[in-house]
Amino acid sequence: MKVDKKLGHYLFLAGVVIAILAGIVTDVMETSIVVTVLLILGVIVGFLNITHKETGTFLIASIVLMVAGVAPVSMIPGIGVYLQAILLNIVTFVAPAALVVALKVIYKLAEKR
Repeated sequence: MKVDKKLGHYLFLAGVVIAILAGIVTDVMETSIVVTVLLILGVIVGFLNITHKETGTFLIASIVLMVAGVAPVSMIPGIGVYLQAILLNIVTFVAPAALVVALKVIYKLAEKR
């Protein structure tokens, strides 16, 4: 495994863990700091982790996650508020990665012409 792939893998795991923890314990960290960290990690993961072969699958999975992020899970008694916060954080992490990957795909398509 190349160094950048290994780094990208660890940053991906860090982003998911931060998204989950921040969703559970929202009072511990300032929300804007969490959002900024998740956005930056998402951009880096988009550049490092997703190969050309994986783009289609990744973009479809990203769309599913973003749609799931708007589901009204906050209505679930007890844990709904936490699930909603976790989903929102995961969307905040995945969306910039999806944007980077989509732009890479568009660039490759334009390059072929």
